[in-house]
Amino acid sequence: MADSRRTPDPPPPAYPGTGRLLAGALRHSAGRTSAGFVCGAGSAGVAIALPAVLGHTLDLLLDDAPGQRGAVTLCVLLIVAGVVFDTLETLLGGVTGARTAAWLRRRGVDHLLTLAPHRAAARCTPGDLVTRLTGNVAEASTAPTTAANGLAALCVPLGGLVALALIDLRLLAVFLAGVPLLLWLLRVFVRGSSDSVSHYQRVQAEIATRLVEALGGARSVAAAGGSRRELDRILAPLPELSAQGRRMWQVYGRAMAGTGVLVPLLTTAVLAMGGTRLAQGELSVGELLAASRYAVLAAGLGAAVGALDSLVRSRAAAGRIAELLAVPALCSGDRDLPPGGPGRLELRGVTVVRGGTPVLRGVDLVVPGGSTMAVVGHSGAGKSVLAAVAGRLTDADAGTVLLDGVPLTEIEPELLRREVGYAFERPALFGDTIGEGIGFGPYAPSAVEIEAAAEAAGADTFIRLLPAGYAEPLGTAPLSGGELQRLGLARAFAHAGRLLVLDDATSSLDSVTELRVGRALVRDVRAGTRLLVAHRASSAARADRVVWLAGGRVRAIGTHELLWEDPDYRAVFANPAAANPDAVGRTSGERVDATGPDGDRA
Repeated sequence: MADSRRTPDPPPPAYPGTGRLLAGALRHSAGRTSAGFVCGAGSAGVAIALPAVLGHTLDLLLDDAPGQRGAVTLCVLLIVAGVVFDTLETLLGGVTGARTAAWLRRRGVDHLLTLAPHRAAARCTPGDLVTRLTGNVAEASTAPTTAANGLAALCVPLGGLVALALIDLRLLAVFLAGVPLLLWLLRVFVRGSSDSVSHYQRVQAEIATRLVEALGGARSVAAAGGSRRELDRILAPLPELSAQGRRMWQVYGRAMAGTGVLVPLLTTAVLAMGGTRLAQGELSVGELLAASRYAVLAAGLGAAVGALDSLVRSRAAAGRIAELLAVPALCSGDRDLPPGGPGRLELRGVTVVRGGTPVLRGVDLVVPGGSTMAVVGHSGAGKSVLAAVAGRLTDADAGTVLLDGVPLTEIEPELLRREVGYAFERPALFGDTIGEGIGFGPYAPSAVEIEAAAEAAGADTFIRLLPAGYAEPLGTAPLSGGELQRLGLARAFAHAGRLLVLDDATSSLDSVTELRVGRALVRDVRAGTRLLVAHRASSAARADRVVWLAGGRVRAIGTHELLWEDPDYRAVFANPAAANPDAVGRTSGERVDATGPDGDRA
């Protein structure tokens, strides 16, 4: 399969909205995060207190002094308290991470569904979107817990330093001599890890994108015998992924190796000084034991490498989510439509630009309420873009679109979706069953309404032949392209409002079925305005008027019969079979038949 699709540009390592997104996640889980911090702080307090209590207990036991039983009991209580605090901290961390992930994912999906389809497609491929909303969300969701636990854990080395100072200032001075080197190692780790993690996540997204593309075109790949080539294409970024993965572990390994050497050296130096002070009678055995433990705790700054690694990964993942959230959504108003409006559609100077090129250029168009208008033109003329603008699946870059005199941008979104319905050439059905797929929309039609819509779309007959009828699972129903298209029409008919847009929604139907559906659209579906993107002359012939697009502009508006006199218009419907006069005659005859014997337009 040719890789003609665009690979998204790599985002910057730290997207401007990253901090705000992480702050929002922290606010969302503030209560649980605070509770986790309290448990972490309690665990840190136990870790700081325990060496002093152990040292004191050891001195009491060596001197056989009174109070031994109470000291031992206190040690046991501190150990138990540490276990309890650690357990609660782990439990709260898991719950907080799961709820934060759900919040981030819901926010990302909600925002994605508010975007004009072309904006999401221009910024991210489907595979990249899946990666952002699954793996990246999972990594970003650990940020609140990691930050709280890391802040609480920071109390341990700081407490160790304070305790060393209280035991003997010379011990503290020995330890502090190596701290600058330790901090330098952490700084180098953060800078190197941030860059490698960002590259790693982007390569992951690229592989996911190629895999989704291959799965979507699996039949074409198999038919072309291109399985091996497609596999090579999917896995082409794998060496880079491997290189970035090795780089991540090298950065982490160097940091751990550095701290792994430095921390024991610092601890040994403190013990050496402590032994000297013990020999001089300045320290007791218990104090030396406590000092050795506090040196280990103070060296826990090196353990921050793990927390920093997690935060770096979370920040990089949050940056990818923030980039998605930064894509401008469709802004809406809260105005109502005039009650009982006929569905008059008006486009005033509408211009739409894609990739720097105008697709629609200053289009002025009025579709009278209750009428049917067909949109025709050669491929690339802007038909589908006009259909998308008409129901606000996308916004115009210039100009205004009005429905019953109200700009679409000012209409309350839920009301707009109830009053404007769509049917597409390749419909996507949602729900567990055929009936649910037809009923999917801004409101749930009754079973009777669903069956009536299916009958109008010519789908009721084949649905009833299925083993479970309308309860047949969508995932296993053997549907042809034409049957799937009829289900999409049924869904649109079941939710028909004052405007119904059919974007080449009958292209897979045979001529007889298309004629029946066209008649049912007028007789059996809620009355309203119809905007029909047509590629067949028969479809255009059944419309009240036709708007002919060429190069993104309106070339002409009129009845099909009048426009048919123009050879350029007839060329719009040309096909390979039209090379002989008989083919043209059949096209013309199909148009005449569409009016019916009594002259009524179907």
